[in-house]
Amino acid sequence: MAGTTVYSALKFAHYPDRLRAIAAGRLAAPVHVRIKPINRCNHDCWYCAYRVSNLTLGETMDTRDAIPRDKMLEIADDFVACGVQAVTFSGGGEPLLYKPLPDVIERLAAGGIRIGCLTNGDALTGRNAEALACHATWVRISIDGWDDTSYARLRNVREGAFSRVLNNMRAFADRRSGCELGASVIITEDNHAHLADLVEKLKAAGCDHVKLAGVVVSTDGAENNAYHRRLAPTVNDEVARARALQAPGFTVVDHYHELDERFERPYTFCPNIQFNPVIGGDSQIYTCQDKAFMDDGWLGDLRERPFHELWFSEALRRRVYAVNPSRHCRHQCASHRKILTMLEYLNVDPEHGRFV
Repeated sequence: MAGTTVYSALKFAHYPDRLRAIAAGRLAAPVHVRIKPINRCNHDCWYCAYRVSNLTLGETMDTRDAIPRDKMLEIADDFVACGVQAVTFSGGGEPLLYKPLPDVIERLAAGGIRIGCLTNGDALTGRNAEALACHATWVRISIDGWDDTSYARLRNVREGAFSRVLNNMRAFADRRSGCELGASVIITEDNHAHLADLVEKLKAAGCDHVKLAGVVVSTDGAENNAYHRRLAPTVNDEVARARALQAPGFTVVDHYHELDERFERPYTFCPNIQFNPVIGGDSQIYTCQDKAFMDDGWLGDLRERPFHELWFSEALRRRVYAVNPSRHCRHQCASHRKILTMLEYLNVDPEHGRFV
């Protein structure tokens, strides 16, 4: 095969057993669980969806919460026994501030589960870096500033943090462990004229790929798009300059686009819940990334029950199948296009499906 892709809406098709379970109204083990192990963060990004009131995410999030170590190791063992395939650690807060993380990564990896991590990279050192280099499939650094001064201003951190993160990335890349090191550049009014220069620095720091995506400034799609239309001509020029930096082993992924302005969901069931649920730092299970720490995304409480017992309970199955996106998801949905593709797959007439 000529090449492979890291980002795709078709990954679900590799799991026909999960699709058959969904078609039959059953619950199978989720394929990929996102865990937000701690809600504390060492950066204060002005656009963080969990800390900006007008973005509505994280309405019940308590920054003091973290999953207890013993509960986390219990969850890891349950994942292995249930057949979960992958875990991504993200925020919430900054996952690398969670002290048990290296032990959890090693426990999951020993059971054959693949690991990913979204991080600001400030604590990508010591045992964190060692565990991820040895066991993670990918690590992606979220970044916005293009030098020490801009980075400190945008994230409300001390000057010098930008250089420290780049040094951490270089050290991680120098391990040559096979872990894909990526960066996610959040495009804002502040940095939109500096994208190519930033991408060049990330390439020099050892990144395998850089993803470019627009900041979300509002849950109102029209308002968000109006913000970016002012930036788009310059952004498009910068993206073209950035793409010219591509070379074997280094890719620029352009995810800069307008958001939907209307949130009607033409479907009454969400199959993505069974592929990619979320566990928060409050030890609760949520339907998805977009509804983590929200009452209408809550599925169950892990504090008093093990994951396998709760996930395969009839009560949780009913909650999953009761989610009606046409009524409950009138907001931006990161998985909307993927869900449409899943539903198209599930709705193929089995008799006519032979006529490929």
